[in-house]
Amino acid sequence: MPEYTNDYLLDKQIKIFQPINGYRASSDAVMLSGAVKNIKNGEKVLDMGSGTGAISLCLAQRFPNAVISGIELQSELAELSNLSAKSNNFTNLSFINSDLRTPNSQWYNKFHHVITNPPYSDHDMPSPNESKSQAHNFQNFNLTEWLQLGLKCLRPNGWIYTINRAEAIDEILYAFHKKVGDITIIPFYSKVGQNAKRVIVCARKNSKGPTKILSGITIHDSNGNYTPKAEAILRNGNSLFD
Repeated sequence: MPEYTNDYLLDKQIKIFQPINGYRASSDAVMLSGAVKNIKNGEKVLDMGSGTGAISLCLAQRFPNAVISGIELQSELAELSNLSAKSNNFTNLSFINSDLRTPNSQWYNKFHHVITNPPYSDHDMPSPNESKSQAHNFQNFNLTEWLQLGLKCLRPNGWIYTINRAEAIDEILYAFHKKVGDITIIPFYSKVGQNAKRVIVCARKNSKGPTKILSGITIHDSNGNYTPKAEAILRNGNSLFD
């Protein structure tokens, strides 16, 4: 196991262990966890490419009766994530070390919710840190393939949630074309007056519902502090829709 730090999420409600030198979760993971409105008791959730487990840990805090599984390529991150789950007494949460590029057909049509913060690039200069490079850059797999695998893992009428750079919206919608409906697009702005840098997209498998683009969420005010909306999500664990 790599050397790690003991960090916190949701204003110290949750412990999370992360490598000192390697991939570490950002606020994107916590924001994405807030895209899930509701998980019914016993419903199964898949966190694809779970990293250090930040998304799943936040969901386990909000939905203690869900059954949450994380799949992570890097064995040391999966190991740390399981340590975090144990430290928080989340008995409904577990992580496995597996490669999404060689999926297990037993995952298909199994989950009520699939949530994923995939790599953001297949062309940026990779980090010299191997852990960060694997987390941030696609390798022999692209965003379309990643999201379409997520759809295969969903049960009929299940929900998928993802976050990415704003410029990836065309590829996200291409991956989802004719496979989902009830699409909701939520732009994120670093500050008022700036272009959106991130988008969250939520969609329902097999649905024919219309697409909505919401007004979006601004993360920081003019002084660099979190806005009340961002604070409620990042510190209190609120839903994006509260």
